[in-house]
Amino acid sequence: MSEYRHEYKYLISSAQASVLEMRMRGMLQPDPHADESGAYQIKSLYFDDSEDTCFFENENGTDPRSKFRIRCYNHSLERISLEKKSKMRGMTKKESCFISKEVCEILMGGRDPRLGEGLDGTQKFLLSQLKLRRLRPKVIVSYERKPFVCPIGNVRVTFDRKLSSSSAVESFLKEELPLRPALATGSCILEVKWDEILPSYVRQALSTGTLQWSGCSKYYLCRKYSTNGGMRV
Repeated sequence: MSEYRHEYKYLISSAQASVLEMRMRGMLQPDPHADESGAYQIKSLYFDDSEDTCFFENENGTDPRSKFRIRCYNHSLERISLEKKSKMRGMTKKESCFISKEVCEILMGGRDPRLGEGLDGTQKFLLSQLKLRRLRPKVIVSYERKPFVCPIGNVRVTFDRKLSSSSAVESFLKEELPLRPALATGSCILEVKWDEILPSYVRQALSTGTLQWSGCSKYYLCRKYSTNGGMRV
């Protein structure tokens, strides 16, 4: 079972991102899963109930709260994960398991898969939670991530760009999607995560005097802003 981690998010400009990336490149390691450019593509399918409970909990800052998503990387269907992300007192915890393409398609269709043989404990737990809370697919969230890591404190610093969304939840497994931008051109979401210790040299390198903390929930942003002038879809 994963433990709670510190997680801070900041909405920054392209100029700020360029400066901070250069600093991180000089002291942290690139994520081994990234491509030659140091980045990879993330695509997630987020769930909510008929009353949009997760959306409004995020808007109201409810504590504790949690949300569910299916995630894949670089458009690959070889590793599809189902994740529950929980937040409590400014700390986050992620529980995850791999699911098959078949199970993913069932969830995409708003149906509940059977909890029979062939599933491990985590798979059964997360799938049963989806069913118990009557969660259904709501929106696809897509973005490009450039991550840097440090073994001390299990630090992870990421720069997320090109945040886009789609309501075509039935097309989640397709590489080509009708996407709409959820952030202004050039904007970037900086995320800083660590366990118990954030090394002082990392903290100092991230200190520009202009960073302002922001909730920056990608799910919330992609549900809130749409081509319909800021209405949820």
